[in-house]
Amino acid sequence: MRLILLGPPGSGKGTQGAWLSSRYGIPAISTGDILREAVRQGTELGKKAKRYMDAGELVPDEVIIGLIEERLSEPDCAKGFILDGFPRTVPQAEALEELMNRRGWPLDAVLSLEVPDDEIVQRSVNRRVCEKCGRVFNLLTDPPPPDGKCPVCGGRIIQRDDDNEETVRARLRVYNEQTAPLKEYYEKRGKLIRVDGVGSIEEVRSRIEAALKQVAE
Repeated sequence: MRLILLGPPGSGKGTQGAWLSSRYGIPAISTGDILREAVRQGTELGKKAKRYMDAGELVPDEVIIGLIEERLSEPDCAKGFILDGFPRTVPQAEALEELMNRRGWPLDAVLSLEVPDDEIVQRSVNRRVCEKCGRVFNLLTDPPPPDGKCPVCGGRIIQRDDDNEETVRARLRVYNEQTAPLKEYYEKRGKLIRVDGVGSIEEVRSRIEAALKQVAE
């Protein structure tokens, strides 16, 4: 199974991607993870990426695609993979398609988690995280303990600086501008599956499962 998972920041991509990874026994891969690992290992592409990151610039598509190709060549991707939040633009999608065609890899589906902007804002401004282990809480649906300490590791539970309405709406504007053409690109290829991302984790999960059953058929 080779999947792409799309969705705005706060749509639950990470949570559902981790479940899909476990369900199908394939890795969930995000660009951020790949970049950090390549920089940590000091690979040739990692060094290139670090130069741009240190200068506060966007890492060019050719470097990102090179890193993606390296990662997808690893043994754990032999049975398939889930790309979380990549590609972000049509040029990246075209480069990925070329890469996959070269290797004879079919793309099974592009799952787009559809969540209204106002819902994303509500989730984000009410999100709290453990600064030590990263455990996520939500003031409305999964409140942290009254003492402000993480029940998993005892770390301090905080609100991230960027979890404010102004920053979240700015991120959403960028996402919507970039991703609208990307959805159209995959829709034309008959690969896009829109999944209602509003509801409990289990509700969204069951919708994804139902969508993927149709793909398998």
